[in-house]
Amino acid sequence: MTTATVVVVGGGWSGCAAAIAAKKAGASEVILLERADMLLGTGLVGGIMRNNGRFTATEEMQALGAGDLFDAVDETARHQNIEFPGHKHVTLYDVAKIEPAVRRKLEKYGVKYQLMARVRDITMEGTKIKSVITDKDDEIYGDVFVETTGTAGPQGNCSKYGNGCAMCVYRCPTFGPRISIAARAGVKEFMGEKPDGTVGAMSGSCKLHKESLDERIVAQLNSTGVAVVPIPEKLRKADSLSIKACQQYALQEFAENVILLDTGHAKLMSPFYPLDKLRQIPGFENARFEDPYSGGIGNSMRYLALSPRDNALKVQGVDNLFCGGEKAGLLVGHTEAIVTGTLAGHNAVRYIANKEALVLPETLALGDAIAHVRERMETQEGRRLKYTFSGAQYFKRMQEKGLYTTDKGAIRDRVEKTGLMNVYATPVM
Repeated sequence: MTTATVVVVGGGWSGCAAAIAAKKAGASEVILLERADMLLGTGLVGGIMRNNGRFTATEEMQALGAGDLFDAVDETARHQNIEFPGHKHVTLYDVAKIEPAVRRKLEKYGVKYQLMARVRDITMEGTKIKSVITDKDDEIYGDVFVETTGTAGPQGNCSKYGNGCAMCVYRCPTFGPRISIAARAGVKEFMGEKPDGTVGAMSGSCKLHKESLDERIVAQLNSTGVAVVPIPEKLRKADSLSIKACQQYALQEFAENVILLDTGHAKLMSPFYPLDKLRQIPGFENARFEDPYSGGIGNSMRYLALSPRDNALKVQGVDNLFCGGEKAGLLVGHTEAIVTGTLAGHNAVRYIANKEALVLPETLALGDAIAHVRERMETQEGRRLKYTFSGAQYFKRMQEKGLYTTDKGAIRDRVEKTGLMNVYATPVM
């Protein structure tokens, strides 16, 4: 059997998905490198799954044989099948329990993961990456590489394009800035834009220390998973909706109310909220931010380093580099990161095995989203939008094309018709 080493750079949802997919596809060794001291990146402060079209995407992934990380979500869920404005059949996972649960999935498949292993440089032979080099001067060789480093940071970008470093979960001052592997390999990357043409997009939510809130709000959160608190008109800040990366939450209800979700912390569905104004809202007199620590002034800026790629998620211009998560385009969310990371990791092994890359058919929501976003990213108008299974422009497209359904049997039938049932669980070498 041919040996195959897959190196995944970036340990967020997408990187973990890529690593598991590569192992299941038959890679003899998978090495996952994460710059911080925990895996999952923004997944450490996320929590929202299965809302709207993400339900369909999740079930398609299960039928394709890539259900491991979704199982971890279900194992750590605080609430399931709940609703909040504009979103149905939602699962909220516990942000304190999800990272260890994901580690257990990686360990189950024998993925070697290294923490505090920031990649600072690469070596190349022609148009192929030969190795990556970490801050500790470790040189790690691979046959194929998957980049899932995300698009946020370093601190300077949050100051240049946002409101300054908000001390978010990326923790750039502690673990160093994200380095783009594709850019190091000479790939010309591009940036996403806001609707007004300015660069980047701000992370769409922050977290409040639950015990700093009125006990009635806390009781409602714990029992139902959701609390909707009206904002006095003079304190509303509708202008913040346009800057959100998560445009599926840019609804009027989010401007007129404080909408909280229970992910362990109280997830506030706004990029930031001036603390002096927040504390004037009844029930928030003692409010304190948990993430980002400066959630009264801003949040992390994202979509600043997108890689040109094909629908197999191979980065254009480098022979042995694939990408997932935000590096793969303007797809927003944890589910979307798992979807792209899984395809990238699977195709990385196909590359080593000299087999044709898998391109998901557009009869599946997964394949349609990957192809549609690539097409839209080639236009200036398209780069000013964000795409997600859970709302905004792409969820509308799902509905118009008949791709959105909560009928699990119908979803499995759809996958079966493509001939790809359990493809991600089937070794290719």
